Amino acid sequence: MADRSAFRSQPAGNGSWSQSSPKLAEALKACRLQGAKLIIAKLDRLTRNVAFISNLMESKVEFEAVDFPQANRLTIHIMAAIAEHEAKMISDRTRAALAAAKARGKRLGGFRGRSGTAADCAKARRAKSLAAKSRAADLAPIIEDIRTAGANSLRSIAKELNERGISAPRGGISW
Repeated sequence: MADRSAFRSQPAGNGSWSQSSPKLAEALKACRLQGAKLIIAKLDRLTRNVAFISNLMESKVEFEAVDFPQANRLTIHIMAAIAEHEAKMISDRTRAALAAAKARGKRLGGFRGRSGTAADCAKARRAKSLAAKSRAADLAPIIEDIRTAGANSLRSIAKELNERGISAPRGGISW
């Protein structure tokens, strides 16, 4: 008798799952091992990222959306592209509204009466650490290239990074 594992997961805050979702990774692994099909409740909630959908399609795991079982590869790509575009438009509108509020003198951010639980703080630290490690991995070959070219001090490496137009860790233009 076949194993009928069920994996329940909630989408991220933006309403979509991502490659970093542990439940999705676990479900994909189980599907690959058992030759099973991944069943998704709502296709529009799977992701709002065309590259992720493409990678999922190439992962050798069949998947089907309960809300749209007749969807084929083309339909799924088109829907993902539209969802990705829609998410970007929402983000742009939100940024513009926040900038307008800030220009009117509205105070944004800051203490909202809740400092966060220990789990929230730990999750935030993990996210920051993951982002920092990713950034370091992106920079490593560039810095190695700079060192190979003869720059050995931190100052000379920073100068070369500035000349190459690579932004500083916090987004600034100067290292």
